[in-house]
Amino acid sequence: MSRSGRAAEPALPAAPGASQEEIRRQNLGAVLRYVHVHGPTSRAELTGRLGLNRSTIGALALDLTTAGLVTEEAEAPTAARRAGRPSLVVSPRSAGVYAHALSIEADLLRAARIGLGGRILDLREIRRPPGMPVLDAVVPLAALLRDMHRSVPGDALLVGGAAAVADTSRDGAGRIRIGAADEKLADALRAELPAGPGFVTGDLADIAALAEHLRGVAAGVNDLVYLHGDLGVSAGIITGGRLVTGHRGHSGKVGHMVVNPDGLPCGCGSRGCWETEIGEAALLRHAGRAAGEPGAASEVVRAAVGGDPTAGSAVREVADWLGFGVANLVNVVNPDLVVFGGSLREVYAAGAGVVRRRLDGIALPASREHVQLRAATLGRDAALIGAAELAFDQLLADPLNAGVAG
Repeated sequence: MSRSGRAAEPALPAAPGASQEEIRRQNLGAVLRYVHVHGPTSRAELTGRLGLNRSTIGALALDLTTAGLVTEEAEAPTAARRAGRPSLVVSPRSAGVYAHALSIEADLLRAARIGLGGRILDLREIRRPPGMPVLDAVVPLAALLRDMHRSVPGDALLVGGAAAVADTSRDGAGRIRIGAADEKLADALRAELPAGPGFVTGDLADIAALAEHLRGVAAGVNDLVYLHGDLGVSAGIITGGRLVTGHRGHSGKVGHMVVNPDGLPCGCGSRGCWETEIGEAALLRHAGRAAGEPGAASEVVRAAVGGDPTAGSAVREVADWLGFGVANLVNVVNPDLVVFGGSLREVYAAGAGVVRRRLDGIALPASREHVQLRAATLGRDAALIGAAELAFDQLLADPLNAGVAG
């Protein structure tokens, strides 16, 4: 164990026959990834955490500093260390190395500049008009990025960009539309912002799950289900530390798991889908509220917490169905943790006891006894933080040859 109480995380072993240069590049990536995820870390701790010797860590830190990716400064003296040469602390250069992160949500378009280390440097958002197709979001999002670029230091490095896309939106009449993210989105973003590196795209629930896994409530947990609620319901599933994406990235559509065959019609064409019982529209329906008004679901939850009987009944009804579906997912996936994000975060926080009772009543003992239920901690920023992680991936894999753009 390190003095921080965390178990060691050795650098990955080199592939058989790897050259010295390949080993060096791999180790550079290991050091940069560590400080990116864990924040400022002394050379001494990096030595213990990554299983590399002091001189190697020193040389790697110097290379990363010379490249402008990290900074180093002397460790502050403490009572426990009164003598000897202080270790240098390696920190990600958050203000000068950044990624573009976008989220195309049901009712919002959001853009952020996120620095190495996961620090949000700038964030802008505008409403997403009802019925706006995913591709039509490219121009306003690009305008947000161009506007924030005016305050970027001249020597800052842009490493890439990524967009998280919700698969639900409203049409002009306020009805819910369902559809996968447009696969042409990445090309459209590259065309609109030709000066920077490329964009990658992904499902919003998947990307938010990645963020909670790296920096949120699920940090250190390698088997989890992240449930995201907005107009619909989707999931990001991580097993063995890896995101399950399915064919062409279209996994996790748990909102269309049929839980009530005699239930309401769903926008997907089926009947009794899970999201007809736990989505925002269901909560508003039980509370006697009209659907289609942004923020109305949060108002119902707040009213329930404040003691309103109608709102409280609505939350309990939705929480009961939430526990029903979670029990089925727990039986199938057997995760260590289920995380509730988006609108489901508020429902879970207000109805956690109901969710747990339903889960315990129908899930198999081998699956339910160890599983923990938690509200997401990164909130609405999870999708942006996760998108930035995708954008940083190439830099972290090969810090000195990632093709960053100034």
